[in-house]
Amino acid sequence: MSARFQISTMVFMMAQAVLFGAGMLGILLSPLRDEASFYIPVMIVVSAIASVAIAWEIAPRLQMRYWRSRGVDHDFISG
Repeated sequence: MSARFQISTMVFMMAQAVLFGAGMLGILLSPLRDEASFYIPVMIVVSAIASVAIAWEIAPRLQMRYWRSRGVDHDFISG
């Protein structure tokens, strides 16, 4: 298993939690709450797919070799 995949797995869980919470707030605090039994499963699938993409993009930035190859120490994502 590659280091990028391992890091992506950990970042995925955090991104999924944030997107799920934001999606739930968006559904429950809007007129969509009347049809929540349809929109909540849709939101779960969409947030899972989005979390995979987000985690895969963030993972390399959390590796030191990424920054050494660019000649900088860090950016706003990695601290």
